[in-house]
Amino acid sequence: MLIIDGKKVSLVMKEELKTSVESYRSITGKVPGLTVIIVGSDPASQVYVRNKAKTCKEIGMNSSVIEMPEDTPEAHLLEVIASLNADPAVHGILVQQPLPKQIDEFAVTMAIDPEKDVDGFHPENLGKLVMGELDKCFVSCTPYGILELIGRYGIETSGKHCVVIGRSNIVGKPMANLMLQKLKESNCTVTVCHSATKDIASHTRQADILIAAIGRAKFVTADMVKPGAVVIDVGINRIEDPTTKSGTRLVGDVDYEAISATASAMTPVPGGVGPMTIAMLLKNTLHSFERANGL
Repeated sequence: MLIIDGKKVSLVMKEELKTSVESYRSITGKVPGLTVIIVGSDPASQVYVRNKAKTCKEIGMNSSVIEMPEDTPEAHLLEVIASLNADPAVHGILVQQPLPKQIDEFAVTMAIDPEKDVDGFHPENLGKLVMGELDKCFVSCTPYGILELIGRYGIETSGKHCVVIGRSNIVGKPMANLMLQKLKESNCTVTVCHSATKDIASHTRQADILIAAIGRAKFVTADMVKPGAVVIDVGINRIEDPTTKSGTRLVGDVDYEAISATASAMTPVPGGVGPMTIAMLLKNTLHSFERANGL
């Protein structure tokens, strides 16, 4: 079985991005800039934000983190976003989720300039994705990362049946639309399953490419997967494991051990899709810089 190693690919991509940033610095005297806003003190979000900032600096991009208290009014957050929209040194704006209950996530998404929406959440970017205008939009980082993995591993997709489990705006919906596109890395027939789908296994067993993004540990079992299928696991779930020092471990949405016996290729958890998300965020930020500077 082929292991689709997102950690390995993300490291290669970071070196490619670093080379591009250095080249643009020598040509323009400028580099891409990413600003991340975090509201509150969610520990997981703080770790994720620090990793983003660290990786930015490693490849030569400018990075800044704006930390706001939990009780920050929505109006103040929107004012900060407006100032970043107007700042030519900022090419990417990311507001870390989840947000406190007093802040409307949709209002925040709408406030970000679509040209700086490197998360790919703005309706303008999602609309262009659906229309196939991929060179004129930003694609959500996790689905974009999966497409990158499929392309770099040379997985055959055209005419294949892709089944996506999950319909979130962040992964499921954009992923399904990406796999429908007339691209070398997609051009699939696509089925989307979700919590109301009856007899999910009858659908997943038809999949040549199965993408699980449902957020339930080991939800996909061996009997739900066709032999020879390519399985992409987006899930990151922490379960109890008394054999580890911490007493817990990370697993995906699929039963990796059982399914690896028959799948033709799989992403591991951790080390599969996860590392690609930050890599694609940086790639989107670089594209924003290129557009802003006519490169």
